[in-house]
Amino acid sequence: MSMTDPIADYCTRIRNGYSSKKRWIDIPSSELKKRISLVLKEEGYIDNFVFVNKESKKEDIRIFLRYDNNVPAITTIKKISKPGKRVYVSVSDIPRVLNGLGISVISSSRGVVSNKVARELKVGGELLCNVW
Repeated sequence: MSMTDPIADYCTRIRNGYSSKKRWIDIPSSELKKRISLVLKEEGYIDNFVFVNKESKKEDIRIFLRYDNNVPAITTIKKISKPGKRVYVSVSDIPRVLNGLGISVISSSRGVVSNKVARELKVGGELLCNVW
């Protein structure tokens, strides 16, 4: 069965993992999901991620969810760009999420970066999701 929006599935699995208070979740791997996981780790929203089932054809990403005093680090993760409606932003239109308390994940020509890094690099791109 093919999946039409794997990034929405990624966001939903993270949201469901936090709502059921799991320590880690397994997500089917892709290059884009690896880069999004790296951005979330750099910004402190997840503890770590590793790759499991490397020897088989189906590689998974195991994401270790972050809790601070039993409070999830991610309260909301929202998919913005969808298969039917892609949302692109220029460097001047990059949104500030919760007045700087959250981040936007952007797929740019320099790779997948957060909104803060995209402003520093002066690049725009496709707005994938907002996290806070």
